[in-house]
Amino acid sequence: MKLNMAEEEDYMSDSFINVKEDIRPGLPMLRQIREARRKEEKQQEANLKNRQKSLKEEERERRDTGLKNALGCENKGFALLQKMGYKSGQALGKSGDGIIEPIPLNVKTGKSGIGHEALLKRKAEEKLESYKRKIHMKNQAEEKAAEQFRMRLKNKQDEMKLEGDLKRSQRACQQLDTQKNIQVPREAWYWLKPEEETEEEEEEKEEDEDEYKSEDLSVLEKLQILTSYLREEHLYCIWCGTAYEDKEDLSSNCPGPTSADHD
Repeated sequence: MKLNMAEEEDYMSDSFINVKEDIRPGLPMLRQIREARRKEEKQQEANLKNRQKSLKEEERERRDTGLKNALGCENKGFALLQKMGYKSGQALGKSGDGIIEPIPLNVKTGKSGIGHEALLKRKAEEKLESYKRKIHMKNQAEEKAAEQFRMRLKNKQDEMKLEGDLKRSQRACQQLDTQKNIQVPREAWYWLKPEEETEEEEEEKEEDEDEYKSEDLSVLEKLQILTSYLREEHLYCIWCGTAYEDKEDLSSNCPGPTSADHD
């Protein structure tokens, strides 16, 4: 027992404490190289594992290869067909109007039930059709709104043109009536109203204005009545801007009694 204890090293002795570290030159470099090689080998093993194909990929490749190759005489089914008179590339059936190519193989890889894919496809088509209808309705609404805007703009422009023609007719009527010493217009609205009127003049013309309002004529109706008056009474056309010598001169040289006739 004493011999065994003597043989054991004392951890507090100088022989244990004064152990010098191996500092031979080049030794750390060798360790780094070995470590780098070990890492590289591990990386290569990992790449090799990643390169290995899965079972599904291998099955798919084998299946595709088998489907691409035509059946040979070693196939029992094909051999039976040949005994019954079938030739490669010939259509099936007694009259030869059957299929030529085999029924395609559709492998189901998902876990969904039979018909689920068709249901998803139908729902996707319905969703796409609904989206197309919404886009179509939106485009129609935008086109309708644009058309209504164009119509409003055109109507406004036409109305402004009619008002301008009516004012020109009223101005011409007032000038031509004045030249004939006509002091009072046939209708109150035949002449333009003065922009500035005194209170007395306004009171005197209140009755005429009431009559004018009660007539309730549109701008187009006023223009038609006034241009007819100018043509009959003064042989004048506002669109030609000319006072003709007689009715024959007016009818032969003026295109017509409306603005459209002068376009």
